[in-house]
Amino acid sequence: MFSKEESRLLRQEFWTSFGKSFPRKWILYDTKIKGLSFKFHFDTKKALVALDLEDDLENRISCWEKLESLQSILRDDFIPNVIFEEEFYLENGKEISRLYLPLDRKVSIHNKNSWQEVMVFFNETMGKFEAFFEDYRDIIKS
Repeated sequence: MFSKEESRLLRQEFWTSFGKSFPRKWILYDTKIKGLSFKFHFDTKKALVALDLEDDLENRISCWEKLESLQSILRDDFIPNVIFEEEFYLENGKEISRLYLPLDRKVSIHNKNSWQEVMVFFNETMGKFEAFFEDYRDIIKS
């Protein structure tokens, strides 16, 4: 087991190392679409890359419908195994809509032996999410 401080330091080391290994400016929150953001998630059980919709319900539904209409393109041309969850609950209980791709095996941010695999997964998967977004931003935004 790791203390909270040891865990915090490992997390910090991972994200610093990821930034140095794959130096680029990710879109993340800078989508220019209210409530739509990209996220990396890595904890002691899993790693995933997500596109989250966290706006008010009306705008979330509108954006979700556009993403659903692009689902076959996203799957055929970018991320075949992407998961669509219209109702996804965060750990704090907040309901959002999420498109995501988890790494298909158990990994832990506390295990440095899994870091390189997760970094490569993050880089490749987020690159595909961003390419899809750039190609279809105008449709999603309208």
